[in-house]
Amino acid sequence: MQPRPAPIRPLVAFVIAAILGLTLAAQAAASPLRYVALGDSYSAASGVLPPDLFAPPECARSVRNYPHVIAMATASQLKDVTCGAAETSHFFESQYPGVPPQLDAVKEDTQLVTMTIGGNDSGVFIDTIVACGTAGLSTLGQGSPCKDRYGSSFEDTIRTTTYPSLVKSLTAVRAKAPAARVAILGYPWIMPASGGCFDKMPVAEGDVPYVRGIQATLNDAIQRAAAATGSTYIDLNLVSNGHDACQPLGVRWVEPVLQGTNPVIVHPNALGETEMAAQTMRVLGLG
Repeated sequence: MQPRPAPIRPLVAFVIAAILGLTLAAQAAASPLRYVALGDSYSAASGVLPPDLFAPPECARSVRNYPHVIAMATASQLKDVTCGAAETSHFFESQYPGVPPQLDAVKEDTQLVTMTIGGNDSGVFIDTIVACGTAGLSTLGQGSPCKDRYGSSFEDTIRTTTYPSLVKSLTAVRAKAPAARVAILGYPWIMPASGGCFDKMPVAEGDVPYVRGIQATLNDAIQRAAAATGSTYIDLNLVSNGHDACQPLGVRWVEPVLQGTNPVIVHPNALGETEMAAQTMRVLGLG
């Protein structure tokens, strides 16, 4: 008697299940990354043309900011609420009439959040540049008048006020999107380690290391806040070294006070935004 052939139903069922599984996996892979961009003018690329016509005019957002660069490279679904002059408080409250708190854009199903924030808190960034620029002009670039006058006050504010505000903001982002990857960028170098360029950045030569040290303290606070909240810190210290505002056009990532191309001074240009995006994608393994 001939042996009976094995039933084919289990085999058919297995093949169908395998095909269905591959189809679902392909669909999941094809789904765009749900990406929310938060932050201040370094995130918004304020002053870089062309502007984002869908953004509130007060936010001075550019379509060439690093979130747009990342979104294009990764085919992500981007919700960009970056806004020039934003502080950490504007994650929780409206920055301008009709502009919602930035955290409103973060949803439970958000998969990626990036930001540059903290530099505007307590006016640290702008106060440093204005105060040290004014002091530098008063001595025609000689000595260290800014350090002599302000000492550790800027760094003290960063450690005592900015740092806890960063922790609070990052904690809130993670609470709203617990499954998302949350990344916060440091700020690219504005000044070189020494020397300076008084014709472009009117900071006295002796204050150049002082200004750079204040920025180093800010980036350190950002890095510590990221570590404290389980977020990813995007370190720009090494990659932006040698691309400060004193460098020639095509090399510098940040535009100077004088002889620059960006109407919003001491802010990243399009090259800087592209490189900030590239470093972010390298660290996060995107693209």
